[in-house]
Amino acid sequence: MDIEDWRRQIDEIDAAIVEILNRRMTCSLEIGKIKKAQGKPVYAPEREMAILNRVERLNGGPLSGSALQRIFQQIIEESRRLEQERSE
Repeated sequence: MDIEDWRRQIDEIDAAIVEILNRRMTCSLEIGKIKKAQGKPVYAPEREMAILNRVERLNGGPLSGSALQRIFQQIIEESRRLEQERSE
């Protein structure tokens, strides 16, 4: 394959990532509604740690565990931000 073939694959993967991230955020919003109804805080550090530990266990590389954790920390932060915005 040449560089353009690889770039097309990356473009397809990027589209899938965007779709999956938006699905994940939709789930976060629904969880936010439940938390609000139950009077629970948006921030759940034990859940966030469980997510980070789980994705590190799932990792088969070539991405390092620390790199994957940084990516997921950003995803979690955006989920929390979205929950907070929608619950105000």
